[in-house]
Amino acid sequence: MQFGYVSPEQLMKDRADYARKGIARGRSVVVAQYADGILFVAETPSRSLHKISEIYDRIAFAAVGKYNEFENLRVAGVRMADLRGYAFDRADVTGRGLANVYAQTLGTIFTQEPKPYEVEIIVAEVGATQADDQVYRLTYDGSVAQERGIAVMGGSAEQISRYVAEHYGADMSLEAALRLAVDGLGRDNGGEPRSLTTDSLEVAVLDRHRPRRRFRRINPPELDDLLASTGEPAPSDAAPDDAVPGDDSPST
Repeated sequence: MQFGYVSPEQLMKDRADYARKGIARGRSVVVAQYADGILFVAETPSRSLHKISEIYDRIAFAAVGKYNEFENLRVAGVRMADLRGYAFDRADVTGRGLANVYAQTLGTIFTQEPKPYEVEIIVAEVGATQADDQVYRLTYDGSVAQERGIAVMGGSAEQISRYVAEHYGADMSLEAALRLAVDGLGRDNGGEPRSLTTDSLEVAVLDRHRPRRRFRRINPPELDDLLASTGEPAPSDAAPDDAVPGDDSPST
C-alpha cells in the first residue's frame, strides 16, 4: 500500500494541534509568586488525583493534561532528584536542572514517538528571597519559558491570565493571592464568573520560611479560613455547577 507524503512542517503542526486540544480539555492551574513563597491553585474534579505535587525540598510540580502522562513525568522527576541528592548533595537538586531534563524528555517524545504527550507542566523552586524564586513552564514539545509573577496553563488559560494579571501584585499576601487565583479560575468561560467551592480546589504552597521541606498542602478547613479572611468566604457544602461526581476523566 502506498502512503501519501506528509511534509515535516505539516507533521509537526498536526502533532502540536493534537497536543494543544488535549491540554485545553483539562482544568486550569494558576501559579503565583507572593510575598512569602509560591502559590499553586488548581480546579480539579478529583480529591485523589493530584495535579500539584512535591518534587524535592524546595521544588514543586504542577501539570495539566492527561493524568497518566504527567504522573509518569512527576515520578521520574522525584526519582532523579532523590538520586542526585543522594549521590552528590541536596543543594545540587535545582528547579533549573529538573526543567532541563523535562524539556529533553518532552522534546524527544514530541519528535520521535507516535503520539506527543498531552501535557503542560510547571517546575517551581522557592528561594531565600522572591528574587531567587524560579518558575519554569514547559510545553508539550519541550519548549521552556521562565515565568515571573504569575503563570496559568490549561483550560481557558488566556482569559484567566488576563484577569489575574490585571489585579496581581508581587508583594501580595497568601490570602490575597489565593483569592485572586480562585476568582481567576472562576472566569474561565468568558461569561458570568463561577463561584468555586473549596472542595473543588487543590491548593499548595512553597513557603520560603519553613525549615527544609518548603512544600505544604492547604486542605479545605484551612482553605475556608484563608478565603474567609479576605471577606469573601467560598462555599464548601455544594458541588460546582459543572462538576460530575466521581469524574476521573483522562484530562485533568
